[in-house]
Amino acid sequence: MKKNQMEVVTNDSKNRQKRGLNKLYSFFVFIMLILSTNAAFAHCDTMEGPLIGDAKKAISQNNVNIVLKWIPEANETEIKDAFTQTMKVRILSSDAEKLADKSFFETLVRIHRTGEGVPFTGIKPIGTAIDPKVSAADKAIATGNLSPIKGLIPEKNMPELTKRFEKAMSLKNFDVNDVKAGREYIEAYVQFFKFAEGEVHEGHGDAHAAEGTVCGHIEGHEGSGCDPAAHIPWILTGLFFITATVFASLYLKKKKK
Repeated sequence: MKKNQMEVVTNDSKNRQKRGLNKLYSFFVFIMLILSTNAAFAHCDTMEGPLIGDAKKAISQNNVNIVLKWIPEANETEIKDAFTQTMKVRILSSDAEKLADKSFFETLVRIHRTGEGVPFTGIKPIGTAIDPKVSAADKAIATGNLSPIKGLIPEKNMPELTKRFEKAMSLKNFDVNDVKAGREYIEAYVQFFKFAEGEVHEGHGDAHAAEGTVCGHIEGHEGSGCDPAAHIPWILTGLFFITATVFASLYLKKKKK
């Protein structure tokens, strides 16, 4: 009888322990989703983004110059080598093609993200949530007018946004083999997008341009992101993970006593 009672108590204790851990895990996942919202709105690290789009064009046309505009000059050799290997391997089989393309995409996005001063967390799948303002800015560039983005940003910001948009559009039709011209376009493109997102305030763009820096796109150099606050979600996530681990350990020790 006593043995059965002890088994019941033990099982009940284990069940409470599991329920407690499940609640802690659910809470951790919830916080992770909240803190990673900014990361989910990333633009150039998605399969539907312009960077992967250009990477596919480069492969289909066997022309690496199409993607060089997205990376610092200092990393050209790495991308060229990766591209050469990709073109050699992908012809071996359909599986080799998929693996080679995936490897090239990841290398390209990683170097691009490093240039922006943000961590590479993998390439997001098709359907990943994108900030509506980013999607609208994409449509504006594609169509050549600002209609898609009107109403999504304050009216007082429209003059500056229009100025940046017109500069980007004036540089858009460059020769794909003119990498320098491509980088000039991307610099203007980034200034337009960052202002549309509200990450760059009026007057700051000119200062960045004078320093040769626009949100981490530094010709010939890596690093230096334009917005230090972009790292806050990752820092908070790390701190929360450590805290959750500590509390989980204390919880388990308490239950064992």
